Amino acid sequence: MLVLTRKMGESIRIGDNIVVKVVDLDGRHVKLGIDAPRNIAVNREEIYERIQKENKAASEAQDAKLKDVAGILRKKKE
Repeated sequence: MLVLTRKMGESIRIGDNIVVKVVDLDGRHVKLGIDAPRNIAVNREEIYERIQKENKAASEAQDAKLKDVAGILRKKKE
């Protein structure tokens, strides 16, 4: 992991098209501004984890439905 120190108003650049800028410092909190192309998802970690969990649950539900349909089709074939 790369750890950088930045002051208020300073930025870091990721690749050619992502800029992370320190916008505000408030006690123990830091506000970051992130300038990235629209096709790149930028989420807080807890939101990202929730999205992954919901996607997995939806995928498992879809798999169960497909198995049900496959079972019905097998029975009709017999």
